[in-house]
Formats: sequence, structure tokens, C-alpha cells
Amino acid sequence: MTNAVLHAQLRSACLSLKHPITDEQITALGTYLELFIKWNKVYNLSAIRDLEGIIVKHLLDSLVVAPLIEGQRFIDVGTGGGLPGIPLAICFPDRHFTLLDSAGKKTRFLFQVKQTLSLDNVQIENCRVETHQPETLYDGVISRAFASLKDMTDGCHHLIHENGVFWAMKGVFPDHELSEIEKHYKVENSFPLQVPGLNEQRCLVVLKKEKPI
Repeated sequence: MTNAVLHAQLRSACLSLKHPITDEQITALGTYLELFIKWNKVYNLSAIRDLEGIIVKHLLDSLVVAPLIEGQRFIDVGTGGGLPGIPLAICFPDRHFTLLDSAGKKTRFLFQVKQTLSLDNVQIENCRVETHQPETLYDGVISRAFASLKDMTDGCHHLIHENGVFWAMKGVFPDHELSEIEKHYKVENSFPLQVPGLNEQRCLVVLKKEKPI
């Protein structure tokens, strides 16, 4: 597949999103996909191998939250191959994204992406989440790969400031997971998500710690 065909498919797919994406960002997203596909053959970044699946189930599944997230500093925990952090960093060059993963082969890939695309708004951390101690706390923790909401809130509470939030990207609405989290966390909002080309349930759950009265 030529770059022109890939970019044409990307442009068509992104038109159905509710967030405007420039031609320069389409080009950057295309370069990211090319690197992802190349490295995936050796590093097993994803079990999804076909281009359409990667575009829909990874790229669009990441970008669908773009109109919803608020803040300037985010950390993508368990980012894997950079999802959703890299696509969001491309679309929001004025916001900062830290991408954290404990797997060295995945962060090596992310360093290559950062260098190739000159993503000055991206920081990469190869460590376990409990050992990461940021100098400046984040506005939000975002993740589409965390095991449960309890793991997310228990393991990442030290990363956000007092008004920070958790942006949890999920499939079906996680009623059972919500029943397991600490009582001082509340659902500030939840959004059903429609990923273009994907006939599966998706939602974004926004959690925030209640302040003591």
C-alpha cells in the first residue's frame, strides 16, 4: 500500500470524527501507522495485523475521545504502542502527554515515533506506574488498557493533583468495576462513544476524587 492510499483512507475515516483534524495531522497519523505496522511484525505491539483493523480499533478508537478530554497535562498509563497517547498528542500539539509502559520494547518503539514525528509535547517513561513520581502532577490519567477501574484509581492516584480526573476508556459501561472502587471516588460524567466503522460498545467514564467536606 502506498502512502497516498494510506493517507486517503485515514482522511476518509477521520472525517467521520467529531473533532477537526488538519492535513498535517493526517500525515503525522499516517507516519505513525506506518511505523506501528512495521514494528508490530517484530515487537508484537498488537494482535491486530490488518490495516483496517488497526485504523478502526486502535487509531479511531483513540481519537473518538478527542472532543471530550479537558486539561493540559495527561499521562497515558499502560500505553503499549502509544494508544491513545500518540494520536491525541498529534491532534493536540499544545497539550502535554506522558506515555508510560513497563515494557522496554514498547517504549523503544515510542522513542522512535517521538523522534520521527518531532513530538516535543510527548514524554516517555519506561517504568511501573507506582514508581513514577512526576515533578508536576497531571490534570488527568487516561487509559484504554488498564485491567479495572480499581487498579486505575489505586495505582495512579499519586499522579494527579487534587482537581485531577481519571479518563477511563471502556467497552460496555463498567457497572461491576464501579462497585469495587473506593467510595471517595465518584463518576463525574460518562459518555457513550461511537467509533466510526466499529459495531461494538465503547464508553468514556470520568472519575474524580470527592473532596472532604
